[in-house]
Amino acid sequence: MLPFEEADIRAALSVAASNPAAGVDPELDLVYDHVKALDPTGQRFARVFRDTIDQLLNGEVTGRYDWKTLFKTEKTHAGTLVEINLQREFRFADGDAMDYQIAGVDVDCKYSQQFGGWMIPPEAMDHLCLLAWADDYKSLWSIGLVRIRHEWLNTGNNRDLKHTIKAEHRDKIRWLWRDEPLPENVLLHMDAADREAVFASDSGQRRLNELFRRAQKRRIGRNVVRTVARQKDYMKRVRGNGGSRSALRPEGILIMGDYASHREIAGQLGLPLPEEGEFVSARVVPAGPQHGDAPRVTLDGKQWVLARSDAPAEPAPALPSHTRQD
Repeated sequence: MLPFEEADIRAALSVAASNPAAGVDPELDLVYDHVKALDPTGQRFARVFRDTIDQLLNGEVTGRYDWKTLFKTEKTHAGTLVEINLQREFRFADGDAMDYQIAGVDVDCKYSQQFGGWMIPPEAMDHLCLLAWADDYKSLWSIGLVRIRHEWLNTGNNRDLKHTIKAEHRDKIRWLWRDEPLPENVLLHMDAADREAVFASDSGQRRLNELFRRAQKRRIGRNVVRTVARQKDYMKRVRGNGGSRSALRPEGILIMGDYASHREIAGQLGLPLPEEGEFVSARVVPAGPQHGDAPRVTLDGKQWVLARSDAPAEPAPALPSHTRQD
């Protein structure tokens, strides 16, 4: 976190008062730099958006994975949840007139699942707004800052007298991140026939086995596992000792978790690296001359490569035990 002092903020505001040139907005610069310092890569924002959508879907209880299946009231509540979860993640102070106070500046927060659909209330006029957007179908998210000006807003009002930003004035938004990848909702984006096969069983364990069998080489998050298993001990259903990891091993399928040793194996095989709470499954076979210079990993004293679709199944090697470092 950057050490913004009150004196620095007062000095910046003094500069703003003496330099009214168009486009100069020291408060916006302060907030922009502060937020960038809190999350230089955008990964924290991405995770908040993913977790908030998953929170609304509540897959463990409802089995839902598609935004379209939410009730209207739930969709309306999304903006409030994004606002709360961002404040919780970044520990923004409460604002005096707006939602947050960031670097000593009042900032309102507006979320829309439809790009450009941010509803700006009258009280936000001339204040900074943090505009958030995430689309589970496009697997993208954006977040930016804008100073709300009356002349940049559409004139049509809803019952709450809220406005939207005119399309031609969206160039006034200063994007912190634009069209960044949202962690994939695997169930939403997998082939329909595969998804149907996953949910065909009335057994949570068999559904999970089918998920890891059919959604290989993709990062599968904890919420996907929760939605498919619909059991309180869902993470246990992935691991060995009767879980998917041991059930699929005879088919040659490895299930790598977020342990350092597992991430290293995934990396050597050229697979996506599982992040915290994620898994990546893949079928492997012993390396042979026919595999050329394909990426490989050494396990159980043998070299292994990713299996081609026509390769016969062979039992997979054991994954390394977890260390204190993991």
